[in-house]
Amino acid sequence: MTDTVKIEILGMGCKKCQQMEANAREAVASRNLTAEVVHITDMMQIVERGVMATPALVVNDEVVSQGKILTPDEIAAHLG
Repeated sequence: MTDTVKIEILGMGCKKCQQMEANAREAVASRNLTAEVVHITDMMQIVERGVMATPALVVNDEVVSQGKILTPDEIAAHLG
């Protein structure tokens, strides 16, 4: 049985945030993982996570990056 990886992109929906989401989906597809990818645009939820710069990447409730766009390979490295 495989566990589902929870991936959240935190950002207001700008081009950088959209690119991060696309890269996350590509990383999941390239590794054949079962994952839930969610884009959170609510500023209160973003601030509650302690994120001060977007886009931010959250994997299984852990903020792993903020303020830059990660490549699909960089994201895949955080997926286990």
